[in-house]
Amino acid sequence: MNITLGLPFVHTSPDHGTAFDIAGRGIADPRSLETAIDYARRLAKAPCDQED
Repeated sequence: MNITLGLPFVHTSPDHGTAFDIAGRGIADPRSLETAIDYARRLAKAPCDQED
């Protein structure tokens, strides 16, 4: 899972990227996507200490 820092919004993505090479073959493992979504939810709920 990747996290992009320095943006004014939460941005996470699966470690494998788009995985076009295996798209539609029924062999993709969704765990990296699930982790990215879960972590984004947790980050969005976390208090922010940064002042605007």
